[in-house]
Amino acid sequence: MAQAQEIQKETAAAPLTLEDVLSELASRRGEFHEQSYVPRDFVDRLKQVGVYRSSAPRMFGGEPMAPADFLEVVERISAVDGSTGWVAAFGSALTYLAALPLETQAELYAAGPDLVFAGGLFPVQPVTPTERGFVVDGRWKFASGCMGADVLGVGIPSDGASGGKPRTALLRPEQVEIVQDWDVAGMRASGSFDLVVKEVEVAREWTFVRGGEPTVDEPLFRYPTIGYQAQVHAAVGLGVAQAALDFAQQAGSRTGVTGAPPLAARAYYRTSYAESYAALRSARAFYYEVAEEVWSSVVAGDDVRPEQHARIRLSATYLASTAARIVADLCTISGTGTIANQHPLQRLRRDAEVPQVHAFLGPSMYDAAGAVLLGQEPTVPGFM
Repeated sequence: MAQAQEIQKETAAAPLTLEDVLSELASRRGEFHEQSYVPRDFVDRLKQVGVYRSSAPRMFGGEPMAPADFLEVVERISAVDGSTGWVAAFGSALTYLAALPLETQAELYAAGPDLVFAGGLFPVQPVTPTERGFVVDGRWKFASGCMGADVLGVGIPSDGASGGKPRTALLRPEQVEIVQDWDVAGMRASGSFDLVVKEVEVAREWTFVRGGEPTVDEPLFRYPTIGYQAQVHAAVGLGVAQAALDFAQQAGSRTGVTGAPPLAARAYYRTSYAESYAALRSARAFYYEVAEEVWSSVVAGDDVRPEQHARIRLSATYLASTAARIVADLCTISGTGTIANQHPLQRLRRDAEVPQVHAFLGPSMYDAAGAVLLGQEPTVPGFM
């Protein structure tokens, strides 16, 4: 009996795995989309498998992951549900917080490294300077994942010490009102709600420059901060497009209501599927190749060169646009059924459209990357 009880204890204590989380996500994603956000209990599951300690400083108990490894985790989650992948991707946003004073970070991580940070950084709102810091007041949009956040950030203007870059002020959830007005087609469950703050004083040491100089001397925080955020958003599109390819492969045996041959027996379907397959694999290879190359440079102690910054942004932008095009193409060849709102490809198409329109992945990134690769100054502020 004692031995049986011991076995039961060991079984009950078995650690949660990413596969467990993905299985639960597959069964609950409809619930998340219905309520427009990923709930805190599932964010806690993501914490348990290390998503949110993967970008916390080792000096504060974190277990930093190489960027390519974290991107693969986001890709896998996004292949099950793009919105949840989008929320999980912000596990990398702790790299922003490395620009805070070490004393502030020590306080943030006092309860452990599994910290969830979400922010509504735009539009940047004016503040009133005080002796201690700033009085913050206003409304900000696009605070993805805010319903499960432990700390929230809002965008405030630059000052003389921020080199023209906007600052972010940190607040606790009880200091912020979350307005649940997220009514969108794509990334419906990302919970990218508005944040409202009413005359809260934030000490200067609880603000930071987004992408500012890190105070933590560890490899992950020498990796390009803004470029990393572009990469994690692109990883969501990658996962969504892979899910669309998987669906199209399985749907190849389906026949339409007209009695026409199965989709896979049609030349145009086979050709388009093959072209999409090759395009996604090629874009993915470029994307991960760059992530691994730059990480190797960082680990070796080398400075990240301008052309490496450009390749990070270019590969992420190209992947996001390629992923969106692939899902749209697969919808086109898959027949009339895809117009139904509940068709699997319809959800994937709407989700795939979102990463490519993110500010970090828009068409202007091609111009900026091209300028740097041709030895000119980037054409987009904050590109590097």
